[in-house]
Amino acid sequence: MPEPQEFLLGEFQRTIDPRYRLSIPNELGDTLVANSPECILAKERPGCLSLWSAAVWRARLDDGVELVKQKMRAGKLQERIAEVQLFGRLLSTRHRVVQLAGRGRLVIPEGFREFLGVTPGGEVQIVGAAVCIEIWSPAAWLKYLERRMPKFRRLFDQLSA
Repeated sequence: MPEPQEFLLGEFQRTIDPRYRLSIPNELGDTLVANSPECILAKERPGCLSLWSAAVWRARLDDGVELVKQKMRAGKLQERIAEVQLFGRLLSTRHRVVQLAGRGRLVIPEGFREFLGVTPGGEVQIVGAAVCIEIWSPAAWLKYLERRMPKFRRLFDQLSA
């Protein structure tokens, strides 16, 4: 899988304009699109979208989808057809190809706006998540931080050991 050029880090507040556009900070966007302007916007969790380099996303996705296809061809998923259908449904609606326009502007597509839970004029938090950029509704971001921040030190120690 292609690796991102460097860690994407930082936290920024932005406003969604009336046409559902927001500006991705240069510190994050320039690194993300250094090799190609094409990105993948993905539904991550309610209140959060992630923005990936298309090459990194496709490598991750293609490997996983190919494994599922191999299992289907081998007959290993015949008893799990409902799960395969669920996988297909979620995969069909989970991501979309996007590009950053001038000044790092991203248009949040229909279907993703509702998932993010923001309206024009609303604020979002843009967060560097090391391997991708995340776009959060402020309420979802605060809730996430409250749950995860107490575990930061242990996570840091585990990853850096």
